[in-house]
Amino acid sequence: MSGLDRRRFLHTSALAGGALLAPSLSGLISCATSPSMRSGNGPPGADKGQGGYGPLVPSQDVGEVISLPAGFHAALLSTSGQEMVGGLVPNAFDGMAAFAAGQGLVRLVRNHEVRDTAEVGRPFGERPYDPIGPGGTTTLEVRVGSDGRASLVRQFASLTGTIINCAGGPTPWGSWITCEETVAGTGEGWTSNHGYTFEVPSSANGPVTPVRLEAMGRFQHEAVAIDPTTGWVYLTEDRMPAGFYRFKPAVPGQLAKGGSLEALAIQGQAGYQTATNQPLLTPRKVEWVGIDHPDSDAPTLDLGFVFNQGLAKGAAAFARLEGCWYGDHSIYFNATTGGNAAAGQVWQYHPGRDELRLMFESPSTAVLNSPDNICVSPRGGVVICEDGAGTNYVRGLTPDGAVFDLVRNNINTVEWAGACFSPLGRTLFVNMQGNTHPIQAPNGAKGMTFAIWGPWESGAL
Repeated sequence: MSGLDRRRFLHTSALAGGALLAPSLSGLISCATSPSMRSGNGPPGADKGQGGYGPLVPSQDVGEVISLPAGFHAALLSTSGQEMVGGLVPNAFDGMAAFAAGQGLVRLVRNHEVRDTAEVGRPFGERPYDPIGPGGTTTLEVRVGSDGRASLVRQFASLTGTIINCAGGPTPWGSWITCEETVAGTGEGWTSNHGYTFEVPSSANGPVTPVRLEAMGRFQHEAVAIDPTTGWVYLTEDRMPAGFYRFKPAVPGQLAKGGSLEALAIQGQAGYQTATNQPLLTPRKVEWVGIDHPDSDAPTLDLGFVFNQGLAKGAAAFARLEGCWYGDHSIYFNATTGGNAAAGQVWQYHPGRDELRLMFESPSTAVLNSPDNICVSPRGGVVICEDGAGTNYVRGLTPDGAVFDLVRNNINTVEWAGACFSPLGRTLFVNMQGNTHPIQAPNGAKGMTFAIWGPWESGAL
């Protein structure tokens, strides 16, 4: 989510990230309060020279699989099914982070949201957490030139045997936290229980020994963001209703040593419902309620196991939480089906003030359709991967609130995911997800990871 993107923000400069995020969110606010937005007619567009980069044209670099603005180039770094060190690249590309690796190298740690069932599941590498778990992470080592041009050096498995690895987030110490978006267990035929987060160092040169972070809860995890001031971890949950959580590690930076999990609640308003009829920019004081039993060894677990514990103590309820990132001394997170139009909300939690406020609500799918992965460029613009039905665009947002098309998928309507900039900001990496049931449906769409570079300085990104 991030050297200032949703994934790689902290390893290089947390302060730079905060400084650049605020103008972009101000743009969302101005866009949301404009007459065209309130009427649902859509946001103002950003033409070339006004923050955007102009019309999209099929990219000859990658066989016209995607379209980009004129002047931009792309490389197809990785495709599911191709050879990697020790095996074949699995499908279902999702969340991803970029980490500096020295000598012109960048490492991408990439999730695989494989949803094949226990009856057919098998791991794609050594040291699996679950001997039949088909998901996990791979790591791509990429050489990046001064102009942003990127080429693959090698790729390999870095965590195996998990399932439905959706999003996650980077840590200040150079690792990726990958999240399982499920609570399926041995009762559903798996050899181990699932629903956990796992840490994957970006420096690992092969599959790590999986260590589930039990104190961070067993629930339908989506994404994480870490406040560098405290080392506290903030987590989203992709279900309806969902909770927003805070994990306070016993030892900052050593998540496997345990800690306490809490859920956000609105002071004086137990069980507050955030999905609809929310005033924009109104701060609400929050409090945190403890989750007494974040983990369970039950073979079959209720989807609301953790959420219901928080709700019983007054926790707030959100509409399917997805993307989450740190910036501007705050944690920002998306409710992908929140809002009166069920088209998406962007929330801000400010740890220093212990306040929550709604920053943006999409009035229609024509404006913004179910925001999922989001990252911020080193120049202050926002990259948005939409997750609504039939969408096939990666979109950009200028600091003054104008939306523009950035990348188009020309071959299908599979989800875009994992957008993140290289640490120096010259290259955008992004995934075309592909088939999430590759064992059961082997002829489905291929997952693809692209590198994109060009005249970023001519626009908002």
